Amino acid sequence: MLAFLVLPLLAIFLKASPVQLLENLTRREVIQALFLSLSTTLTSTLIILILGTPLAFAMARRYFRFQRVIDTLVDLPIVMPPAVAGVALLMAFGRRGLLGSTLELFGIQIAFTSLAVILAQIFISAPFYIKSAAVGFAGIEPELEQAASLDGAGSWENFRHVIIPLSWTALLSGGILAWARALGEFGATIIFAGNFPGRTQTMPLAIYIGFELDLSVALTLSVILITLSFIALLVVRLLLEIKTVD
Repeated sequence: MLAFLVLPLLAIFLKASPVQLLENLTRREVIQALFLSLSTTLTSTLIILILGTPLAFAMARRYFRFQRVIDTLVDLPIVMPPAVAGVALLMAFGRRGLLGSTLELFGIQIAFTSLAVILAQIFISAPFYIKSAAVGFAGIEPELEQAASLDGAGSWENFRHVIIPLSWTALLSGGILAWARALGEFGATIIFAGNFPGRTQTMPLAIYIGFELDLSVALTLSVILITLSFIALLVVRLLLEIKTVD
């Protein structure tokens, strides 16, 4: 099984010539796809951190009606086929979608733009951060927060000085996983945002086109994505080890 998992990855690196790899890194389509992927994934991850943290905290600390349903809805994008996610986003924010027609009255078009790329990445990758953050928040001893409250700390001070420092490994590892998942997003993006070079063509989409037009470009982008994904997962493993030691 290990050989089966490693062999395809090894084949990409063996087939990608170092000389061609360096040459392709200067090609316009590669630079555009790389820049667009990095800029959109960093933006989507930042939005996930801002909007996902309160939700994760509520899921970890409060019991409310239909909590299991909400937990399931948060997890659903993980197992949902990406193509279905793309259709769902298009039906919600497309020109004829639930909100698309209203937004168009204000001159706002989301589908087939860079914003659509970001929304697709958020929809697919947010659960990775939310679940990790919720586990981190749930693992904090209530006595520590109570002690801080007795010392005069308010809710925000308690959250900033006690909860965040004690759960930072879960938050950071969840953010990295969300970023890595957004970096590899393909199905929802191509349906909701299209595949327009320089505007919506991320690295996975450029690989799809490169496989048909120029295999060397596809191999170059594949090497970049595998390397970034490996580094991201390695950092998460190290963070989990630090948490275990603590």
